[in-house]
Amino acid sequence: MTPKICLVPKLDGLGGMVSFEAKFIQGLDARQIPHTFDLNDPEATAVLVIGGTRHVLPLWRAKRRGARIVQRLNGMNWLHKLEKTPLRSALRASANNTLLAAIRRRLADRIVYQSEFSQSWWNRVYGDRSIPAQVTHNGVDLAQYSPAGPGERPSDRVRILLVEGRLTGGYARGLETAVRMAAAVQTDHDLPVELMVVGEVSPEIQSHSQALAPDLDIAWQGVVPREAIPTLDRSAHVLFSADLNAACPNSVIEALACGLPVVAYDTGALAELVRGGAGEVVPYGADYWQLEDPVIPPLAAACVAILKDNAAYRQNARRRAEAAFGLDAMIEGYLKALVD
Repeated sequence: MTPKICLVPKLDGLGGMVSFEAKFIQGLDARQIPHTFDLNDPEATAVLVIGGTRHVLPLWRAKRRGARIVQRLNGMNWLHKLEKTPLRSALRASANNTLLAAIRRRLADRIVYQSEFSQSWWNRVYGDRSIPAQVTHNGVDLAQYSPAGPGERPSDRVRILLVEGRLTGGYARGLETAVRMAAAVQTDHDLPVELMVVGEVSPEIQSHSQALAPDLDIAWQGVVPREAIPTLDRSAHVLFSADLNAACPNSVIEALACGLPVVAYDTGALAELVRGGAGEVVPYGADYWQLEDPVIPPLAAACVAILKDNAAYRQNARRRAEAAFGLDAMIEGYLKALVD
């Protein structure tokens, strides 16, 4: 039977990402595999649920027709249990976890986890499932995200880059850590530092962050078009990955592909992504699941180690991306779950 894939995009923050959807469709088109967004399409041989969906009844009907249901899972909502969160947002976060878990438990025929960390997290919280499961890391276009291209690193200072979609609410903690690390690199190691921040940051959080290190040069870039990311990656000396317990952060994979080494704490999937001398991952030094404050000096020392041997780390970063994070490898991984 000729395969036809039905894609069920994320709804209301239920996991997945628009960039993945676009890249996956590109891969299907290149392989001349038709796709649809209609769960009622009788020709669909498999359904890829990108995280979760509230269209549970049509999904169940597709399963009854014989379509294979494959669920793509990253992590789950957890900050609302520890942070002061508006009641409506907390209830939504909890309900989304429940829905994701219900699809995983009752409807999925196969599961694709974005990382080994993600798989172990779901198994620990909701139990293992006796269905085929695999880990397929996110992928990136290695031609678009490449060391070659515009983006010149400053020669009079070191540039530490932080790239996140949002640095608000609980995610502002990562920004505070970046500021403290950059300030430690500048003060304790006597290096001129610029911290470049890409992502949504409120004026209040900007002011608070600058007050933490008045002598630190912080370049606020705001939200930038996705196509601008490779240039920004190439213009920096090191990327700091700020998100705690991230399942498979695209910012890290994109940086490695551009030859930008990564410094991070050992939480989430960072240790399985940043390997082979592509950066440095250090112990958090406290209980990050309880949002305790991290220990900064080892992080700053790891950052300095990358800066002192930047050329070698950059080569290793690109080599790691070529070996593990190519777009074709990601597409083939999902097709293995959907078609094979």
